Amino acid sequence: MTYVVTEACIKCKYTDCVEVCPVDCFYEGDNMLVIHPDECIDCGVCEPECPADAIKADTEPGLEKWLALNARFAVVWPNISDKKEALSDAEEFEGLDGKFEKFFSEAAGSQ
Repeated sequence: MTYVVTEACIKCKYTDCVEVCPVDCFYEGDNMLVIHPDECIDCGVCEPECPADAIKADTEPGLEKWLALNARFAVVWPNISDKKEALSDAEEFEGLDGKFEKFFSEAAGSQ
């Protein structure tokens, strides 16, 4: 099992999860984070830290797409190990449906 970052992170990109991760398995895209599934140690400390409720255990049904997306971009995007400010308009996008189709970016985040 691993944890994955889901659509709820898109356009929010809170990094509270990054701050508590003991193995630094988060990677930063332009407008979301992902977890490297081979680096995640299943500790679960990140899940309750996410204000957007974007982190889920990959054993939950329907998360196959997100596991694949996390795995794909974790090898492309830069590692992030320190907390940063959320996106300036994050609260505006919290809880919105359909964010992947409307806003997902393959671009890497800033280091």
